[in-house]
Parts: sequence; structure tokens; C-alpha cells
Amino acid sequence: MATILVVDDELGIRDLLSEILNDEGHTVELAENAAQARNVRAQLRPDLVLLDIWMPDTDGVSLLKEWASSGLLTMPVIMMSGHATIDTAVEATRIGATAFLEKPITLAKLLKAVDLGLNKPLPKVGAGLPVKNGLAPAIELTVEAAMTGGTLPEPVMDIGPQSSQSFNLEGPLRTARDEFEKAYFEYHLAKESGSMTRVAEKTGLERTHLYRKLKQLGVDLARSKRSTL
Repeated sequence: MATILVVDDELGIRDLLSEILNDEGHTVELAENAAQARNVRAQLRPDLVLLDIWMPDTDGVSLLKEWASSGLLTMPVIMMSGHATIDTAVEATRIGATAFLEKPITLAKLLKAVDLGLNKPLPKVGAGLPVKNGLAPAIELTVEAAMTGGTLPEPVMDIGPQSSQSFNLEGPLRTARDEFEKAYFEYHLAKESGSMTRVAEKTGLERTHLYRKLKQLGVDLARSKRSTL
């Protein structure tokens, strides 16, 4: 398994990503700012970095540029943000970022990006994005799409507390039960702003069992009331 450095100034995000990645068997190191990230990079040489763009001291793109210019961008770096623009995504890609995750980050997208980052060659620094007929990516593309060469990501429905959830009562009992349990946990995740600790208390489940249950049901662990993680 890999050593992964998570760089984000929000404690809740660091804890959530650490829990998920640890459960997948990875060793996770945490940094809340660029200064800490530099130290971890120098001491441990992580196999992959999850790097938030907006941080109070040095932003993620500036840190990425610093590593690239000093020959330290020897590991895949996945950028994360809920507020980045396409221009920012394009710049990060040209500097050498391997992928971009838009917040809120779904469990499936996180694990897929990490797996691809660990198993594909690093892009050439400054290679830029593919263009068509000399034109930049279309303005209607999302930031994530811009960094993946113009492929639109699958839509993610933001499901909050609802009282009109419908279920397929014509199918097998197990399917209907799974649908109900997924809606039930999504409701509490949204209500508790994604806090696994509070959801565990509310639902009466032990935290580890709760996480495995959510993963089994395909519940988005990163969803919360806020528009970002």
C-alpha cells in the first residue's frame, strides 16, 4: 500500500480522508498548511499527495509550482477544491497535477482518483491540456472536466433531508431495504454535516461498523449541508 499525504486546512476534511484511506490500507500523513506539507514531503517522500487549493498561508497551486520548479514533483498530486475556476484547473494541470477532485468529494471518485494516481505514469510538467481546433476547453465544462481533458463527470445528486423519498416496493425485500438504509444514512449525514461521530451516535452504530455499512451501501461519505467538504 502507499503513503499518502493529505494537505487541507480543514480538520474535518483531513480526518475524513484519513479514515477512508487508512481503511483502504494506505498510510496517511496529514498537513494543515504548506509549511507542514513541505516538511512531510522532505522527510517521507509520499507516494501521492491530495492537495487543497485554497489554504491560508500558501495556496495549493503555488505549492505545486514550487515543487515543480525545484524538481520535487516526483509524486502524483491530486488537487482538491470547491471553489476553483477552470483557469485554475488548467494552470494546475500544466504545472503537473495529475487530477482534480471537486468538493464535495464522493467516495467513489476519491478511491478512483487515488488508484489511477498511484498506477499511471506522471504527466510531463507543462504538458498542458488537449485542445480542439486550437480552442481552449468550452466554458460550460466543470473544473473537474477541464482537468480530465474535457470529459464531463457523472452527475452527483445532492440529497438532503427529505420526507418524500420513494422506494421500489415491487422488487426484492433486500433491494428495498438497502434503498431505505441508504436514504436513512444520507439523511443523517446531511443533517449532521457529514460528521461520522455524530451520525454514529444518532444511529446507535459503532463508528467502524457505520463506515463499512455506508461503504457497502454506496453512500457518499463526503456529503454535507455545505457546498464544500
